[in-house]
Amino acid sequence: MRSTSPRGCVRGFGVGFLLAASVYDLLVAHGLHTTVWPTVTVLLVGLAAVLWPAGHRPLWLTPTLRTAAPAVVSALYTAAVLPADRAEAPFGPGEVAVLLSLLFVAVRHCPWPWALVCGVLDAVALLLLPVRHYRSLQGEVLAFALIGLVLVGLTAGLAAYLRSLDYRRTVAVSETRRAERVAIAADLHDFVAHHVTGILVQTQMARMMADRQPQDLDPVLAGIERAATEALASMRRTVGVLRDTGPESADRRPVGDLAAVTDLVDGFASPAQRTVLHRDPAVSDDLPHEVQAAAFRVVQEALTNVRRHAGDATEVAVRLACPGDRLEVTVTDDGRGGTQLPEAAHGGGFGLVGLTERVTALGGELRAGPRGGVDGGAGWQVTAVFPAGK
Repeated sequence: MRSTSPRGCVRGFGVGFLLAASVYDLLVAHGLHTTVWPTVTVLLVGLAAVLWPAGHRPLWLTPTLRTAAPAVVSALYTAAVLPADRAEAPFGPGEVAVLLSLLFVAVRHCPWPWALVCGVLDAVALLLLPVRHYRSLQGEVLAFALIGLVLVGLTAGLAAYLRSLDYRRTVAVSETRRAERVAIAADLHDFVAHHVTGILVQTQMARMMADRQPQDLDPVLAGIERAATEALASMRRTVGVLRDTGPESADRRPVGDLAAVTDLVDGFASPAQRTVLHRDPAVSDDLPHEVQAAAFRVVQEALTNVRRHAGDATEVAVRLACPGDRLEVTVTDDGRGGTQLPEAAHGGGFGLVGLTERVTALGGELRAGPRGGVDGGAGWQVTAVFPAGK
């Protein structure tokens, strides 16, 4: 048995009130011994505009038409009975409730500036109801007009407030989506740039070995194949974040944690470069995933920069330590800036900018500079320090 939500209860109460109030209007019109067809027409048009289910409305029944047409019909009825010398024309809570509902819809849902136009039409039609009955602008009409102005102000104010909330919610969703797209694009760039740079370096090596050592080409070609496969897998995993469906989604391990650093370092090694990983036993795998992912990106970007800017490096060292309540990631090389990569493959320096933003967002600190300022040796060093608390 399905339980009824509070919103459903409120909606049911509103529909019941509108129908009951409309029946009361018809009884009032009948009691005044006037023809009830004008009242029936006004109420039917208004109730159809308010109660027509959203899923079954035709395309031509826009919020502008829904809110303007009943107000015009009500105002025309009032204008038609004013010059006539006959019994008083009725108005009741049903028509008042319908016009207030349409005023709410106009202010909240109609596009600007039609929201203002339709809101004014509904408000004017509502304020003219006492004039229709009393045929004057004095006495009871002024009292009803004052009450009508209060109701119009409260209804329009509430609708405008909810419209502003809708707008702020839309802006927040748009900004969130934009930030997610930027983050996904940055992730995809980091992964693919790392692997493609490796492919470029190994391709150059293969070209040099083709003439001198053709018998040793197979390991280099295997490395190129592995790097290309990893680049495709990285793109597939990144796109899989956007399409989290299928049987493989449940088994997909998050990309970029401390466990993946070992594979990253091992895959970077080449016959010309020795790569070592020093991991302090105190470094736990239970660190927050955001910290682990950022640490992985620091190592990845540093290794990519070694390929781009320090192709002559013979040794690259990656160190993971946990002094106190911090995680410290250090990547050093002994290169002197020698590289044979094309100028277009050197990058524009945006990698370190993105790393700095990622590290500082977690309350950490990133330092990059020559090793000469540290221990007097040649090469470059990148150090990132993260808070390791939960």
